[in-house]
Amino acid sequence: MSQKQAPLRAKRSNPEAKAGSLRSDAPRDDAIHGSVQTLQVTEDEEGMRLDRWFKRRLPTLSLSHLNKIVRTGQVRVDGGRVKTATRLAAGQKVRVPPVDVAPPPAKLQVISEADRRAIRDMILYEDKDLMVLNKPFGLAVQGGSGTKRHIDGMLASLADEKGERPVLVHRLDRDTSGVLLVAKSRGIAAKLGEIFRSRQAQKIYWALVEGVPKPAQGRISLFLAKGEGMGDARADAKAQKDRSGLEKMRIAKHGDEDAQHSVTYYAVVDKVTPRLAWLSMKPITGRTHQLRAHAEAIGHPIIGDPKYSGAANDPRRHDPARQIPDAVEHKLHLLARRLVLPHPRGGTLDVTAPLPPHMQKSFELFGLDVKQYDPIENAPE
Repeated sequence: MSQKQAPLRAKRSNPEAKAGSLRSDAPRDDAIHGSVQTLQVTEDEEGMRLDRWFKRRLPTLSLSHLNKIVRTGQVRVDGGRVKTATRLAAGQKVRVPPVDVAPPPAKLQVISEADRRAIRDMILYEDKDLMVLNKPFGLAVQGGSGTKRHIDGMLASLADEKGERPVLVHRLDRDTSGVLLVAKSRGIAAKLGEIFRSRQAQKIYWALVEGVPKPAQGRISLFLAKGEGMGDARADAKAQKDRSGLEKMRIAKHGDEDAQHSVTYYAVVDKVTPRLAWLSMKPITGRTHQLRAHAEAIGHPIIGDPKYSGAANDPRRHDPARQIPDAVEHKLHLLARRLVLPHPRGGTLDVTAPLPPHMQKSFELFGLDVKQYDPIENAPE
């Protein structure tokens, strides 16, 4: 396909800080304990949920106590009662009742020059409001059980002198490569979050899958829920967690507990019949493991996916003609290829990520050309 270039140019001239420098990382605590305070929502806090606003302003306030003072009407926004999930607007005034919390001592955080350099090397596009990163295979986006190094933690190395740091706008699985959007302030993060929630963001993924789907273009519409089985999802949850700590998603029925509707459009860009196909996929919803679960559901799991690898009793999986050569690395062949969305300051953000090394190797092995036309671009929004 013809590759579109991002209409905006990356700026990569931010100065580097000295390795091993120290910064005070004390949280904000604007309330005077023992008295009622009225605090104003800043522009940077636009769109933030009330519970997250409290976490930012009063980080040691317990969630249970927050729920209590909100439920009893002690917390009010512009004089009205609210819920913890209420989203705030800049300029609103929040009534904060007396709360019994002690501000934690300021702590010094070592700024990692290596993390700063690694993040800078991932940048596909940057302006004063946001960055678009090219997330590599195998690097987690957020921390979890046993995960010590992740992008969310690495972003702390780019915090400013006030301790404000870039904020993740969306997520990718640990083994999914490609476009990852990061806001440079909470205000921009809130605006971008609303763009994603209102489905104004167009996401295109590339995958290599086992076999060749028929029809060549289609729509996958399924309900997904956590857990392996219908009745034993809770019992199997621990066993079904992947390296990121997330449970495997299962195909569910409408009305099942935790079932969420999911929709993906797909198109075959090229194929090596009957062995594999190069799919372009456009998720309309954003459920956990959606593309991986959808590919497995139609009988064409993504190559290198250890979790969604197809049913063991599916006869197609034992067809010698569909076997993948040993030269193909056993890594997830899924790329967040392109992200297109309205920029909060106006115009359109359109950024494309290159193939990760293991997918580049597979494309070359099978003679697939990244310059081919991608039919998913004309799929329904």
